[in-house]
Amino acid sequence: MAVRMKDVAQSLGVSIVTVSKALKNHPDIAKATRERVMAKIKEVNYRPNLMARSLVTGRSSLVGLIVPDLIHPFFSEIAKSLSSALRKKDFFLLVASSESDAVLEDAEIEHMLAHRLDALVVATTQSTSEKLRKVSENGPPLILLDRDFLDFRSNFLGSNDYKVGELATEHLIAIGRKKIAHIRGPENRVGKSRFEGYQHTLERHGVAIDPRYVIAPLGSVDVDGRRRGETAMKHLLSLKMRPDAVFCFNDMIASGAMMAALDAGLKIPRDLAVIGCGNYHYDELLRVPLSTIDQRIEPLGLRTAKMIFRLVEAEGPIRPQRVILEPELVVRESSRVVK
Repeated sequence: MAVRMKDVAQSLGVSIVTVSKALKNHPDIAKATRERVMAKIKEVNYRPNLMARSLVTGRSSLVGLIVPDLIHPFFSEIAKSLSSALRKKDFFLLVASSESDAVLEDAEIEHMLAHRLDALVVATTQSTSEKLRKVSENGPPLILLDRDFLDFRSNFLGSNDYKVGELATEHLIAIGRKKIAHIRGPENRVGKSRFEGYQHTLERHGVAIDPRYVIAPLGSVDVDGRRRGETAMKHLLSLKMRPDAVFCFNDMIASGAMMAALDAGLKIPRDLAVIGCGNYHYDELLRVPLSTIDQRIEPLGLRTAKMIFRLVEAEGPIRPQRVILEPELVVRESSRVVK
């Protein structure tokens, strides 16, 4: 049978209120009393009933995070940064993966909401805003992460994805590349914005866009990006007029693309310059260290936590907030100037 707070109080000869305050490190409780309470709690393996506490306080201290893929470095690093920031204020993170499946995402949202969350963060795979709009209207505060909708005004945190495409393409032009390909991302606002940044930068420099150089990989770039990048690069290498540079939607695609190019005997960056997006932890450890656009993942997680605290502590409805972080170019060996 689970040990109750009442049992801890009776064994120490103190009130339930004293035990509760000791657990919260309340200043009313003497240091010696708190130490006795904490020692007893450890001895009897007492665990607070969070559900019961939430019924009294109206808060569960739980935040939900649903992402397309838990293995994807972008989302795993976001989860790590967010969890660390939440823990400092005694909030805890529940994480689930939708596997880039909108139906599974719906099921995960329903499961999360059953935990009486204080806030829900979703990097959605939905094609429309309809279901998330209902969550926003009837559930806890909702924050969209990385991808959002034009027709749904919501709390949102993400990167300037147009700037991602612009920075990457400007860099490749600056190092003298003329035939610049792009391995695209999904048909959502993120993928479209990065493509537009690439497209408009080429146009601004008077570089004609060859439609054969724009590849839309089949399937999910979140779940299976490396293999998608490898397949897309093999297609580009089969062209009679090969590109001399490629901007990849993310670093997972870029690592697969580089693998295919190296296996085909190309030298990077001499024959082919490659740049991705994300600045993941492994980029410097690849066979050829990968140039990338840094999305500033850790600050993104910290800003998400800050938004959660603002929403939870608000006494009433507040206007949705939109936070866009500016990306930064990180140049490594895969796109160095060849002398």
